[in-house]
This record gives sequence, structure tokens and C-alpha cells, in this order.
Amino acid sequence: MNLSIPYHLENLIGGNFIGPLSGKFIDNINPATHEVYGQIPDSNEKDVAVAVMAAHKAFATWSISTTETRFKILNRIAELIDENLDTLAMAETNDNGKPLWLSKKVDIPRASANFRFFATGIMHFATESHQMEDRAVNYTLRQPIGIVGCISPWNLPLYLFTWKIAPALAAGNCVIAKPSEVTPVTAFLLGKICKEAGLPDGVLNIIHGTGPMAGEAIVAHPQVKAISFTGSTSAGERIAALAAPKFKKISLELGGKNPAIIFADCNWEKMMNETIRSSFSNQGEICLCGSRILVEESVYEKFKKDFVERTKQLHVGDPLLDFKQGAIVSKVHYEKILGCIETARQEGGKILCGGNAIHPEGRCANGFFIEPTVIEGLGPQCKTNQEEIFGPVVTLQSFKTEAEALQLANATQYGLAATIWTNDITKAHRVAAKVESGIIWVNCWLLRDLRTPFGGLKNSGVGREGGWEALRFFTETKNVCIDL
Repeated sequence: MNLSIPYHLENLIGGNFIGPLSGKFIDNINPATHEVYGQIPDSNEKDVAVAVMAAHKAFATWSISTTETRFKILNRIAELIDENLDTLAMAETNDNGKPLWLSKKVDIPRASANFRFFATGIMHFATESHQMEDRAVNYTLRQPIGIVGCISPWNLPLYLFTWKIAPALAAGNCVIAKPSEVTPVTAFLLGKICKEAGLPDGVLNIIHGTGPMAGEAIVAHPQVKAISFTGSTSAGERIAALAAPKFKKISLELGGKNPAIIFADCNWEKMMNETIRSSFSNQGEICLCGSRILVEESVYEKFKKDFVERTKQLHVGDPLLDFKQGAIVSKVHYEKILGCIETARQEGGKILCGGNAIHPEGRCANGFFIEPTVIEGLGPQCKTNQEEIFGPVVTLQSFKTEAEALQLANATQYGLAATIWTNDITKAHRVAAKVESGIIWVNCWLLRDLRTPFGGLKNSGVGREGGWEALRFFTETKNVCIDL
């Protein structure tokens, strides 16, 4: 199939690729080179309205399609993603700045896995029945909601885009989807793949543009009945404010300030390898990254020495070459991260390594690159340990007791994820139960079973994604009681 990328991307509406009704476009910039290499639609409420009309028309048929029909189409989408791995990975890297090897190894394979997982899941999605002795029988119907909005972030563009779209389609809904305007290309290519796979026109509509213009128009439209959003906590607050008065279902996967709790009795080599990975994968631009590393006092100095040495080995450079770290996603975010590092200095933090911008030789000389950065000497309430940085920046803190570790771990407004490192399984269970996070990894990080619920506590969001939770979110529940 032809997966060529035009200079001017187009929206997918009603099965057709069309430009924005306003005729306005936004520059698409390669963060590794700081070069404009395309433009995307600057869509608004008019484009959204046309997409909703297309989705409404398609829903009448798609909502009553058999689960086998949906299974076959979603599986075919997964196959086509796998067949076009190289093209999609290159597009992801050019858009996002992440290393090409990471796009090939993680992002694109996970996108196809999402479609394959929910294609299979819908075939096994069961409902409940309850018998009232000889009086009555109750059963539960789970029916498609209708038109749903799926809004995804820039850090894992196709990975998280499909994580929302796949269960929504599997459940029989029609979708208005908006990828980040910073990383739009793989979403555009997914539209081509879906058409090739035989997804009916209007079932999936992809609207490009900014959050305030396109995103808010999707959230506010009265015929969009549910919103699934992944992004910053501030954007989530805005979406909740728009959706709540209209009684829409919302699922918000928001920011994190995740602790990694390291006890002295852990498997040291495994812990060190995984903590480096959990700190700096994808340039630290993963909401699940462990940005606050809490280390038992007796091994703190040893950890600091080993961790800094290994961090210095994470060479940064051209994402098309064999570097561990690539470019920061945009100039705005690059400047934000550098500003956060300067704030840490002003707060009294000691930069153990990193802390500087990098200007590689060659084609990436003008790109947005930052050294992996390790900071110590900051208390739990300082800005650096409270606000999400979303970049290659971690802080180190020590603790003496289990109680102090828990106090430090829970000392933020966020509660998305945490890691616990110990060989004492009793301690692991005890600490996991008391850490205020929706996801706890013990002696591992980002080991994901797609059947499990995904989401956070406190300001890290509401609702859960993954497995049956996702299919339940994208359906309406109806109880039927029959008098016997």
C-alpha cells in the first residue's frame, strides 16, 4: 500500500482526506533538526461538526455490526501496521525526536498489539446475569455509546493513539480522534491503513489541530458522548470543566511525579539497569518514568556513584543513529526542561551530571537535545520534586525507614505509578498497599499486561484504561429485569 506523506497533511472525515475548512495550516517541525518538513490542518469547530455528522451516519451500521466483523477489520489493521513498520517508525522518529531503534522496537509494535488485543477482547466480552430465585432474572446489556472523542499526547504518538481508538472501535462506537499537533504524521498514516483494512467510512475520523481549537471543539460537541484523554493535568482540568456540565463520560490519564523506592536488600544489578531505563527512556518523556528516586540511606552513596556513572554513558545525538537518547519533542518543551533545571539550581540542588543543552555535529546541530540530568540535595516540597518536568531529569533523595520512604513517595499531588525494589516480598506487599499510585511495579518497570487496569490516583487522573476496563468505558450499561 502507498504510505507516502504529503507536505500538507489532511483530516480524515467520512472516509475522505480533506484539508481544513479554514484553509489554515500549522508547521510540523522535526525536533532533531529544527526544520519545517510539513504542515498540518489547523482545524476548528467547523471541521469537528462535519466529522460528527459523518460519524453519526456511520454509527447506525457500525454499532450493530457483528463482533466477528469488527474482529476481522481490527486484526487487519494490526497486520498492516506490522507490514509497514519501517515507514511508521521513521515517521514517528522524525515527528517526535525519539531514537529510531526505540520506534521500531516499542512504539509501532505496541500500536499493532493494541488493535490485536482489543480485536480479540471484543470476541470474549461477556455480560452478567442475576437470578432472583423463581421471581425474575436480570441481565446486563453493554451497548456502544455512540460517538466518542479520543485525544492523545505527543510522547508516544501512535502507541497511545491506538490504545484509545482500538477499544472504542471494538465496542462498536464511531470515533472523532485528535492526535497531538506536535506529532501528527503516524495518525495520518493510520487513517490510510484503516481505509486499506476496510474500516467503513465515517467510523474513524481524524481531526488535526491544536487543543484549544480542535480538541475543545470535540469535547464540547453535544453529540460526542464520551471523552478519553491522555495529557497534562492542566489540560485534563480544562476538559473536565467542559465535559462535566454536559454529563459526558470522561477518562483522564494525566501527569505523574513517580517515585522509585530502592531498598538496600534489592537485586542491585537488575535494579540499576531498570532504574536507568525508567528514568531516561524516551528522553524521560513518558508519564510513567521514575523522576523521584528514593534510596535507603545505607546504600545511598553507592547508588549515587553507580547511577551517575551509568547515566553519563547514555550518549545523546541524532535519533537516526545508534544513540540511547534522541531529541526533545519541541522547542517549547526543550526550553521548559532547561528552565526546570535552572529552577533546581536556584532551589539549592546539586547537579551531579548533565544539566546542559547539547548541540550535535552534522544535521542535528540546531536540534533540541538535553543531557540526562541527575540532581540531589532538594527536599520533597521544592518545586523540582513537586511539578512534572517530563524530560531527562531525576532527583535523588535518601530515607532511613520504611515509614519515611512512604512519606516521601506520597508527598506529591500525583499518583500515577511507582516502582519498589526489594527482595523481601512481605515488605513489597506492605509498601505497595500504602503507596498512593494507581500502578505499582515491584522489581521491574513498564512490564505491561494489556489485560490489567491502567490509570492514576489524585491529580494523575480519573478512570482506567486497558482490558475489560476500556471496553466497559466505551459502552453504556443497561439492566434488563424479566419477571418470571
